Amino acid sequence: MTAETKNDLQPMIDRLAAGDGRALARAISLVEGGGALAGEIVSACRQVARRGRRIGVTGSAGAGKSTLVDQMIRLLRSRGETVGVVAVDPTSPYTGGALLGDRIRMQGFTGDAGVYIRSMASRRAQGGLASGVEGVVAVLEAAGFGIVIVETVGVGQDEVSVSHLVDITVLLLVPGMGDDVQSLKAGVMEAADIFVVNKADLPGADQVEAHVLAMQSLAPAHRAWVPPVVRTVASSGEGVGDLLSAIADAAAARMEKVESALPLARLDHLGVAVRSISAVSGFYERLGLRITHEETIEHEQVRTAMLPLEQSRIELLEAVVEDSVIGRFISRRGEGLHHIALRVERLDQHFADLQAAGVRLASDAIRVGAGGHRYFFVHPASTGGVLLELVGE
Repeated sequence: MTAETKNDLQPMIDRLAAGDGRALARAISLVEGGGALAGEIVSACRQVARRGRRIGVTGSAGAGKSTLVDQMIRLLRSRGETVGVVAVDPTSPYTGGALLGDRIRMQGFTGDAGVYIRSMASRRAQGGLASGVEGVVAVLEAAGFGIVIVETVGVGQDEVSVSHLVDITVLLLVPGMGDDVQSLKAGVMEAADIFVVNKADLPGADQVEAHVLAMQSLAPAHRAWVPPVVRTVASSGEGVGDLLSAIADAAAARMEKVESALPLARLDHLGVAVRSISAVSGFYERLGLRITHEETIEHEQVRTAMLPLEQSRIELLEAVVEDSVIGRFISRRGEGLHHIALRVERLDQHFADLQAAGVRLASDAIRVGAGGHRYFFVHPASTGGVLLELVGE
């Protein structure tokens, strides 16, 4: 197996985005391995990916998670959806790899380019996930999978980590295992968006549902979304359509909450790409605008000059080197408006909420720019054709 270098990464990303299964598998292996290039791959994938809908499936071992995921894939594929699956399995004590267990049930999708299933060893990680899962999800999204299902290992009652990674968390409960009451005490109950009573054809299903409903009656009345209880029989596919409908409803409720929670924004500045700040500053001086601050941002390889405009400003951007964001912009399009910047409160909330809502971002993290302000960029594909910068304190 060859050792990739940074120069190999972009061609790999281009191939996996074009549907190359080998490039996808190699990228996932590198990310899962956690080597020196793992972070670079994840960052590059986030640049090109449009975030899909992330669904977490969790519950105790033996609850039927793998069988249910198998049935979800089949129904989603019949609707034309593309599905990536990250299945976290127990770790083999001999090889250190994933102990596949029920994963053999998912082999019926071999040859279907619209489905990709990856098993990962938990390696005794807490919270039901494995190290590198979030990066693998980003790779699958870059490969064009519109829905990504994350199935936890099923080690107990503390599998709440998945709720921080996915959009919708589905918790499976089953009758007859003797742990239904104990599960109601677990933190994962509070993180669940949907409760599934699987194996609902068995005695005791009514009791499990009654326990869930009783617990919900104790929840604060002001909760906007009350997790529904869906009955399924995963072995036959019964109720899976109802589950997917509940997932769609939960996603819509989440989007509505995000949109209502976002604070108002105001214009912060207009970013104008120029070949030379000194060459154009004279024009702005004729309009009464004078440069009050100049700064070079090393990590962006750009020199900036600020021209105040009452509550906002014009920010002139001059490339330090040709092979930089501004340098490449000018070489392709010439001088002109590069981006619009809006100032917002709670920048970190915006970043997290826009990611969760599936908005395509052009930044993989919040950075520090000119004047010490923090910022990130939203890709033109999500804004109507203009690069949008959100800035905050």
